[in-house]
Amino acid sequence: MHLISVNLGRAAAAVYTDAEGGMTGHGKRPVPGPVRVAAPGPRTTGLGSGLEGDAVCDRRHHGGDHQAVYAYAREDLDWWAGELGRELPGGLFGENFTTSGIDLNTARLGDRWRVGADLLLEVASARIPCRTFQGVLGESAWVKRFTQAGRPGAYLRVIEEGRVSPGDTIEVVHRPDHDVTVELWFRAFTTQHDLLPRTLAAGAAMEPQAHDTVRRYMEKYGALEKHAAGAGAE
Repeated sequence: MHLISVNLGRAAAAVYTDAEGGMTGHGKRPVPGPVRVAAPGPRTTGLGSGLEGDAVCDRRHHGGDHQAVYAYAREDLDWWAGELGRELPGGLFGENFTTSGIDLNTARLGDRWRVGADLLLEVASARIPCRTFQGVLGESAWVKRFTQAGRPGAYLRVIEEGRVSPGDTIEVVHRPDHDVTVELWFRAFTTQHDLLPRTLAAGAAMEPQAHDTVRRYMEKYGALEKHAAGAGAE
């Protein structure tokens, strides 16, 4: 398991984004490294991306400590390349890390990765597609198609900062004892809201905003008391 590429984006004007100033840092390109990776701070007041030199322009929905790094597998890019009939270079999906040999969609929230010698990351959530992503790809109904495929890639938070370069190894050093995978989280927050209560098993590995979404859903549909009762019976 290793990094194929480390990808950074520069702010650029785009007609397909509604971010303030009409700018996006989505289209990223591989760089040789080493690149410093550290916790960027809060979404609206921090640095945005966890990677030094990487632009995050829409702070309403992207960036911050819980989305410090976005990883997407080369294997999933290759699958999409076959579906779309076109080449998909690393970074085109907006990912900071293009990986090889690790199934990001079956990773569990709270999994911890040692990347290279120093960097320690923790799986935090899945990527939910947006209008800007569709504009970059130039594919009609892309948001719907990406969502239906269930290959979202993973957002990660930084536990210990470090520097990374293409070719660095990825080692899974911790796996939590629950079944909340990146794919399950993605399904729960997009197309299968009945799965939302299950995501609470991820505990503190799930960001507070996601916890709030789950609790609002459970309160609305009367599931909160049932969940509490079920947990108490275990």
